[in-house]
Amino acid sequence: MLRVGIIGAGRISDLHALEYLRNDRAQITAVCDIDAETAQRRAAAWNVPAARVFPNHHDLLALPDLDLVEILLPHHLHHPVTLDALAAGKHVSVQKPMAISLAHADEMIAAAAAAGLTLRVYENFIFYPPVVHARELIDAGEIGDPLTIRVKSNAGFSPTAWHVPLSAWAWRFDPAICGGGPLLFDDGHHKFALAWLFMGLAEEVHAWIGQMELMPGRVLDTPAIVSWKFPGNRLGSLEVVYSPQLQIETSYYAQDDRVEITGTKGVIWVNGGHGRLTDAPPVTLSRDGQTRAFDDIPAGWELSFIHATRHLIDALHDGSPPSLSGAEGRTILRSLLAAQESASTGQSARV
Repeated sequence: MLRVGIIGAGRISDLHALEYLRNDRAQITAVCDIDAETAQRRAAAWNVPAARVFPNHHDLLALPDLDLVEILLPHHLHHPVTLDALAAGKHVSVQKPMAISLAHADEMIAAAAAAGLTLRVYENFIFYPPVVHARELIDAGEIGDPLTIRVKSNAGFSPTAWHVPLSAWAWRFDPAICGGGPLLFDDGHHKFALAWLFMGLAEEVHAWIGQMELMPGRVLDTPAIVSWKFPGNRLGSLEVVYSPQLQIETSYYAQDDRVEITGTKGVIWVNGGHGRLTDAPPVTLSRDGQTRAFDDIPAGWELSFIHATRHLIDALHDGSPPSLSGAEGRTILRSLLAAQESASTGQSARV
């Protein structure tokens, strides 16, 4: 039994908990959050005894019977809490992005290696079933050699979106805490990870990042366009846009994503992510003058978390490296930081 502690019991922890609650090889046995009411409410839902609920992560890490901690905290805290957890002898799964600087990421990777422990960066989009199916189609040669990738991320509003208190969003507008903006740096990690999954690590990035003021002190990093240059004369782009009056069907964030991968003999579309902006099937393939729609692929966004957590449980039991590993998470962070550098200098940035 893998005994798990959750550090940070905010909104996203509900999705992180799903697989732990149903997998007979893991169990949530401790919870930490500075908000005592939130911590106790989550602990009750997860059948964690009140005596194993803490406001301070050091108290949770002092438990001798914990194997793994999930760190679901504001980005600037990923580095120090990860180091504390590794020093306490716990495996670590830290939310994306792993840190707000490469120097911090390097320290986290080195600490895990020195302790002989697993450091995993939690990136759920690469486990989203339509994305996995698209990757399988490409591996099977359905579109030939991938040449380009286009990613589109739409944010808007939704009457069915889950409630996230403004206080939980506030830190994302502070670059010193978040490391960048809410849409391109924070949520953008998912899109950069998709580019990495399908095309590998970019060698050069160019970015234009706009600003949209929602209210005083609350500025979104949108509209934004990122261009990637991959080895082998392959290219990619990411467009991030917020449309205040765009209604999106979702049970989670008011957002939707689409991916298009073009190869030497075909094109694949992944139609959806957080929500549903269109009625298109989860995956579509065009080749040889024909279009195939894959309508039978489960497309609930929660499944990306279920499969991401299951992958980690399997990896820890098997002794295999999980994805994203610390090194892979650093790769995504390098690209994100290169995009910010490009936007600030007006020049392409090497990755």
